[in-house]
Amino acid sequence: MEQIKTEQITTDYVRSIITDRPADMHKGQAGRLLFIAGSKGMAGAAVLAARGALYSGAGLVKVSIPDELFHILQCSVTEAMCIDREEAAKADLSVYDAICMGPGLGTGEDAMSLIHRVLTDYSGPLVIDADGINCLCKYDALAQVRGRQGVTVFTPHPGEADRMLRSLAIGSYKVLGRLRTAASLAEATGAIILLKGHQTLIQEGKAVYENPTGNPGMATGGSGDVLSGIITSLLGQKHLDAAPIDRVNAAAFLHGLAGDIAAENIGEYGMTAADIADAVAAAFNAL
Repeated sequence: MEQIKTEQITTDYVRSIITDRPADMHKGQAGRLLFIAGSKGMAGAAVLAARGALYSGAGLVKVSIPDELFHILQCSVTEAMCIDREEAAKADLSVYDAICMGPGLGTGEDAMSLIHRVLTDYSGPLVIDADGINCLCKYDALAQVRGRQGVTVFTPHPGEADRMLRSLAIGSYKVLGRLRTAASLAEATGAIILLKGHQTLIQEGKAVYENPTGNPGMATGGSGDVLSGIITSLLGQKHLDAAPIDRVNAAAFLHGLAGDIAAENIGEYGMTAADIADAVAAAFNAL
């Protein structure tokens, strides 16, 4: 069996990706993003994803969430705009520089219908996380992703990765292990796979990277939502001259670095995903 070799993400590498902004930059150049996220009882996932995006430099963030949850979003993330699901279902998606779908979305037929619409009509960078993954597995729709024109990024934790493997009839996470799971999913979907966990793996084609930042305090609900926000933000920022895989690698590194800063400030036991989000700007500044 061929041995899989990984390349570690370094600080110097990330510094080469997160370059200085031009003096005449405007918010449109910083990225127009859409998050299809949140549902009854899961509004916090949308809040954390939006914060991750804004704190990592996104210019304009719009969140599609049920209208009864608007007040939660607009009180928690005052910079974000809200649209309801019906508006998102008929909106012109081409105006967005990147889209994220899945955090706290739910797995009902209405969610899957919106996901199908994005897969069919949107050709820009797309991040699929959490219930976005769960929906595609539940409705046996992972094959739809391979035909997309734009870059797709999946961000599964091990349980979601196992679900993807089984849906694609590839095997199981327990049998394949981390390295071969990432490789198998990248080959089967044609997407960038970010497999969360200790020393997060990021794979595109045959290239696989390992992230050195982060700590056990990040094992807390919502941490992945913040990461999805950062990835979507970096994919949508027009002034960055870097390939999608480099932007995803940088996002993983900075997310872990934010977690390390939060742990240093308040300790691993007491930190929450909101603390990680609050440290994202400091992580960028540390570069």
